[in-house]
Amino acid sequence: MKRADAFKLLELKLKNKNLIKHSLAVEACMKRLAKKFDEDTEMWGLAGLLHDLDYEDTKDDFSRHGFVTADMLEEQDVDDQVIDAIKAHPGHTERKTVMAKALFAVDPLTGLIVAACLMHPEKKLDALNREFVLKRFKEKSFARGVSREQIRACLDIGLLLEDFVDVCLEAMKEISNDLGM
Repeated sequence: MKRADAFKLLELKLKNKNLIKHSLAVEACMKRLAKKFDEDTEMWGLAGLLHDLDYEDTKDDFSRHGFVTADMLEEQDVDDQVIDAIKAHPGHTERKTVMAKALFAVDPLTGLIVAACLMHPEKKLDALNREFVLKRFKEKSFARGVSREQIRACLDIGLLLEDFVDVCLEAMKEISNDLGM
């Protein structure tokens, strides 16, 4: 599946603009990580872009999240590694590949970065740095819905939390206009 076709499908399935922005943020981080690990950036980006494709259909039944997307994508020309990573990202199946482990950790980190940006006086991604994000990470009352444990799973792909935040923050800064931040 080409990226343009994936984005059309995303716009068709997701009506919430913030979910689309979240998907773009996860895509950017996944592509940056793929480059760092010398992996296929387009494939990793596709996993990031489409990981929440079924969110609006499954938000009331989390046990189906990821599986509905997998069913949709199996009918398309999508690599099995992408489908496996999407099924694994909510924690429903074992994360066997580096891509799946990365997607699991990236998903909540993008939310933490967005929340940190919204509370920063400048409200711009370019104003954020690692220290600001890590300070918010350590505040248990900040962005309570963001799983710190899931973000810490970056260790499973061989990255320290500080380095992981750097990679994702820089990736998101590159698309700050698309994210409206």
